[in-house]
Amino acid sequence: MIRIALVLLVILVLDSSALYCLKNAFPVYYTRHRYKILVWYFFGHIILFTSATLGFLTLVPRVIRTISFVGLFISYFSKLFTLIPAVILIFIRVFQERGNNKLEESALNSKSESIEKDSTDIDFGLKNKQVISRSAFIARSGLALGSLPLIALNAGMISGVYDYRVRKVNLVLPNLPRSFEGMTIAQISDIHSGSFYNKRAVSKGIALLLSLKADVIFFTGDLVNDRIDEMKDYQDLFSKVKAPYGVFSILGNHDYGDYVNWPSAKAKLNNLETLKKVHKIMGYDLLLNEHRKIKIGNDEIAILGIENWGALSNFPKYGRVDLALKGAEELPVKLLLSHDPSHWQAQIIPKFREIDMMFSGHTHGMQMGVRLNALQWSPIQYIYPEWAGLYRKGHQQLYVNVGYGFLGYPGRIGILPEITLFKLSAKV
Repeated sequence: MIRIALVLLVILVLDSSALYCLKNAFPVYYTRHRYKILVWYFFGHIILFTSATLGFLTLVPRVIRTISFVGLFISYFSKLFTLIPAVILIFIRVFQERGNNKLEESALNSKSESIEKDSTDIDFGLKNKQVISRSAFIARSGLALGSLPLIALNAGMISGVYDYRVRKVNLVLPNLPRSFEGMTIAQISDIHSGSFYNKRAVSKGIALLLSLKADVIFFTGDLVNDRIDEMKDYQDLFSKVKAPYGVFSILGNHDYGDYVNWPSAKAKLNNLETLKKVHKIMGYDLLLNEHRKIKIGNDEIAILGIENWGALSNFPKYGRVDLALKGAEELPVKLLLSHDPSHWQAQIIPKFREIDMMFSGHTHGMQMGVRLNALQWSPIQYIYPEWAGLYRKGHQQLYVNVGYGFLGYPGRIGILPEITLFKLSAKV
């Protein structure tokens, strides 16, 4: 109840600040059309909240649920930027009421009198000497700031969501056998097929992946959002993903169907078993706490794959590295596929020093942030210290792929969908 009360309080504050800025930015228009503005404002938000609530209860189609959640997120994220201007305006009101009456009177008697009765004027040097009051200027600045994330989030949906990028990584493994020198591995992660709405764009990403001609391909989990029937329109596309030494895959937290209200435990289990079969039909070698060996000449390395294991309490811990290692102990290089990067710090580094390299996904880079050669930042880093790119600790390494697909917000800002190509080497 306390959490619900806090959420409602935040919503009330953000709505109040947005409306307060709107009132001060366009006072004449707001005064004339106040009731229309309020009716349309709250009517739209009631529809979004109702759809989102029904979506949370899985009582409406996924597309309506997604649109509702995204609409609410964009709306209230943008309103955050109106808070500071709203607070400034409130302080101006308070100071005026406490003794700034003379300034108000001089402003009212001035030939350049503003429509509002609250402050000194700012002259923008227009031809007809159009002026606006200080509070109107501040309010409009707040609305302009609020529009920036609105524009960015919409741009991310239009241009970023299918803008697949290849990231090339030279992966140094000191114990790598000579026969594997120069081998290439491509990685994709977090397909989330239930979120796709443009099959042609998705196919272009697959064509880009295949054009790399990687020797091996890894898929590190989250084939679907919840249900395997999401793959119905995309199974043919992802069946084209092939590599000379195989395509190896694992499960992610979304693949288990844990975020859906199933009619029965059997229905949930059937969904998972069907998903496993789809991996096989597509030609993916699904690793469930087990390993495979890749052999070139007389040399071998191990590819280990485990079920999902996340350090955070709300994510499943089905992964068993100990089982995956059985029979691979003597191989010189062990590459681990584990969906959640938090697994690296929580278990791999302290308990499994024999693992040379771990490949993960899961974070999506929050689908929002900055990712440059010299700098990368995303809000997700405050939850996952290892959230994108290559990490090293001692002789052990981790790579986090920010995902091929998307979830929730149908866009990407700064953190574009990724296909990673690794080139193996024993020396720098």
